[in-house]
Amino acid sequence: MAKLSCFMMLSLDGYYARPDGDMRWAHRRDPEYDEFAAGNAQSRGALLFGRVTFEQMRAFWPTPAARAARPAVADGMNRAPKFVVSRTLEQTDWENSEILRGELAPAVERLKRESERTIVILGSASLVAQLAEARLIDEYQIVVNPVALGAGRSLFAGMKGDLELSLVETRAFKHGVVFSRYALR
Repeated sequence: MAKLSCFMMLSLDGYYARPDGDMRWAHRRDPEYDEFAAGNAQSRGALLFGRVTFEQMRAFWPTPAARAARPAVADGMNRAPKFVVSRTLEQTDWENSEILRGELAPAVERLKRESERTIVILGSASLVAQLAEARLIDEYQIVVNPVALGAGRSLFAGMKGDLELSLVETRAFKHGVVFSRYALR
């Protein structure tokens, strides 16, 4: 059975986006972190997205601009098997993509059972909150950026009950970005 992980960028005060959905604050340039992110992208297995994040990623990563700006990450994103949870998306033209239909928790449980490689949720905060509630995410990779937004969208909004995690790894980068990896207890 595959492990399900999520990778999420947060502000110092715990938001993944401003109230209007803007996430430009999360794209700080840090050569040391960029090298880490490229290696992380190359080592991922399959990717799991909600529809909105999937469409944002599909609009960028297969483009020449993405390949010029971040070639290693673009290569990893395009080659990886991708699954998108959607009730409205009819088809997709991004290579190696498949649409997951039906109820979320059973579809993801089935995907975990049938996969041999780690599955990583990128962004897709509402998906993370729902799967966290169902206790289907095994690992949380959180990147904290040294910026406070004052208000925004919370990663675990709407979740009922506590989510107890254990710290597995942490790494601080020179420009203030901190990566932490947590496992579900």
